[in-house]
Amino acid sequence: MSIASERAKRILTTHVGSLPRPAELSQLMVARMDGRLSDTGGYDAAVRKAVVDCVAWQGDVGLDVISDGEQSKTGFFAYVHERVGGLQGRSANARGRERTKEIDAFPEFYAAGHSGTQPAGSECVGPLSYTGEAILRTDLENLKAAVAGRHFVDVFIPAASVGTVEGAVVDRHYNNEDAFLEAIAETMRVEYEAIVAAGFSVQLDDPRLAMHYMLNPDMTLEQARKWAARRVEAMNHSIRNIPSDRVRHHTCYGINMGPRTHDLEMKHLVDLVLAINADFYSFEFANPRHEHEWAIWKDVKLPANKVLMPGMVTHASVLVEHPELVAQRIMRFADVVDREHVMASTDCGFASTPRALPEVHPTIVTAKMQSLVEGAKIASKQLFG
Repeated sequence: MSIASERAKRILTTHVGSLPRPAELSQLMVARMDGRLSDTGGYDAAVRKAVVDCVAWQGDVGLDVISDGEQSKTGFFAYVHERVGGLQGRSANARGRERTKEIDAFPEFYAAGHSGTQPAGSECVGPLSYTGEAILRTDLENLKAAVAGRHFVDVFIPAASVGTVEGAVVDRHYNNEDAFLEAIAETMRVEYEAIVAAGFSVQLDDPRLAMHYMLNPDMTLEQARKWAARRVEAMNHSIRNIPSDRVRHHTCYGINMGPRTHDLEMKHLVDLVLAINADFYSFEFANPRHEHEWAIWKDVKLPANKVLMPGMVTHASVLVEHPELVAQRIMRFADVVDREHVMASTDCGFASTPRALPEVHPTIVTAKMQSLVEGAKIASKQLFG
């Protein structure tokens, strides 16, 4: 089955890619990160089982377009440090950002321990190169085995975008922004192309595109847009050999439950997002800070091949959205961009790093996904008959 043919029949459902991993796998992952893991075979088997179980769970929930849940990754960008040569870990004493627009506005909230930023975890100390072929091959093989015999509309694998990698690494080698971006693009291109060559779609995880403005307290809107436009250019260069119908793009405002009063509004991002050579665009909408933004799409001429994947349930609250609310949200978008240009998704991923307590418990994730699927069915009945 093709995505296009299925979109002509009903509202499809998907998510951003990251799903809770089993506690046992998280424990093994932490031991591996700390150099305490002796049984690598046991770890590999645990990852394989987690992928199989995650795919089965997505099928049982009723999702149409699924992923491996990023079960093998220590984080949506942290995994890159294992796959790229030319990097070394930063000192344990290296400090992250102490100021952002949000921290400046709500210092008491963030001083209490709430998540505000993610410090860069690596330094670039030499020429970048992709060295993770074996790890990636294992990920691809695990997912192929997990989906064998199952029927999904599509299967995707998330991968860190050029801008995401740049934000996770301090450059000590190139000392030139353009040269550094080009090196990242050429390095990550290897992963993107391998994912698509294996028969999957690739999702570019790109929260930095939306978050850079908030992360820099003195940055103006004009400066943020100029910064973002350069990253879109570099991102397009990295996917130049991939058909746009095999590329998904995701941006968001982070996983923390915060005030979000300095999120860059979608009206300032929409033209930049649509300039990305992808056919599918994922962004936050169920977050109440952004739910009003459906209206901006009234004034946007969406190309015929493009599909919006707005979040219909959010990671920014443990409240479980009612299916009728999900259906109403879907209908709003269908009214302004047409039903075949809408796929119901989530605002962001739901997995945490293996050391962290998930902000949304796995049982709540299940309930949210069930509401997503049920809401899409309700909307489909209204839109397709």
